[in-house]
Amino acid sequence: MNDLAPRKQDLDPIETASRDEIEALQFHRMKRSLKHAFENSPFYRRRFIESDIHPEDLKSLADIARFPFTTKQDLRDTYPFGMFAVPQTKLVRIHGSSGTTGKPTVVGYTAADIEYWAALVARSIRAAGGRPGDILHNAYGYGLFTGGLGAHYGAEKLGCTVVPISGGMTERQVTLITDFRPRIIMVTPSYMLSILDEFRRQGIDPRATSLQVGIFGAEPWTNAMRAEIESAFAMHAVDIYGLSEVMGPGIAQECVESKDGLHLWEDHFYPEIIDPVTEKSLPDGEFGELVLTTLTKEGLPMVRYRTRDLTRLLPGTARSMRRIEKILGRSDDMIILRGVNVFPTQIEEQILKCRGLAPHFQIELTRSGRLDDMIVHVECAAEMAAIEAREASAKELIHHIKSVVGVSSKVKVSDPGAIERSQGKAQRVIDNRPKT
Repeated sequence: MNDLAPRKQDLDPIETASRDEIEALQFHRMKRSLKHAFENSPFYRRRFIESDIHPEDLKSLADIARFPFTTKQDLRDTYPFGMFAVPQTKLVRIHGSSGTTGKPTVVGYTAADIEYWAALVARSIRAAGGRPGDILHNAYGYGLFTGGLGAHYGAEKLGCTVVPISGGMTERQVTLITDFRPRIIMVTPSYMLSILDEFRRQGIDPRATSLQVGIFGAEPWTNAMRAEIESAFAMHAVDIYGLSEVMGPGIAQECVESKDGLHLWEDHFYPEIIDPVTEKSLPDGEFGELVLTTLTKEGLPMVRYRTRDLTRLLPGTARSMRRIEKILGRSDDMIILRGVNVFPTQIEEQILKCRGLAPHFQIELTRSGRLDDMIVHVECAAEMAAIEAREASAKELIHHIKSVVGVSSKVKVSDPGAIERSQGKAQRVIDNRPKT
């Protein structure tokens, strides 16, 4: 497991700094970032004044809790450029993430922002086991989505050779992995399963590929899926975390030598955990919603951005910086079914316990009278296509969901390939309940 770990002399000094050194740097950068936001972003100047708070009121890191939150709705309300803290002429790139409103949430980067971003993704790839000279197969989507170009610039910064294939063209993905022999792949975990299916369809043993490291992000995934991918490909599968509104991929990274959560790069981001309902700060170790404040962003500084991602803060292990546990889910993706909180990752874990089922699924929510119902649509494994085997697998999954998650469900087992494949982020929940 430790053969891929970087040497200590190859790490950035801050990765092994003391907590006092990290917090001193955070405080210095936080004061400067708050001042920059107040003086150069009309949005933040107005928000701070409304909250009767000033950057000079920050006397310690804990004082950040006195400042107002920022939400995705703020980005929508100021669309497209209303939150930027530099003139448009200083921006070298604009990214965006799709939203339910039909317009993206827009983020902008200065040249310095791009340099920091590339350096943090390079640090992340190195923590995952990547090295200069590696061939990296980048199957994250290119374009407005931050995944593709974020991974690309970071890989080049580290000194990797990048294959910029983007998402889609699954048959070609397999061809290039086979022919170019990359050592690393970066892709969403759900699309990696589609690539695995294509390997098997072509009769190619995925364990015989050159891949040694997979860096997976952009959606929550479980340790059970990690085991599935590692077993199928004989490779290391590690988690990367990011979100467009704060930077993109590279905010936190799982280290290949420990695989015990994602070290958050605290020299650039200050984390908090809050209760998503009361908005009160929670101590390290307690589950809640991750809130991030950027410490070095110029184009679009973020003050106490509510990520909606549910996790907890833990002490550092492979690095001095604190870890976040694997994302449990999103507070706005949580299903409340007859009073029970359900996350798609919990359903995924139960599916992966069933030998007769493939790891492709969708959750459909319906309503009968006044009660909500959950239907889990899943595929049978190729070797378990008989009707009797499907029925047994459905009963097994219903039992696991009831005994572990605590809700009754229906399960529909379909033919292999019946569930729509994602070439990016998987759509796990289809809500067909009446909108009243």
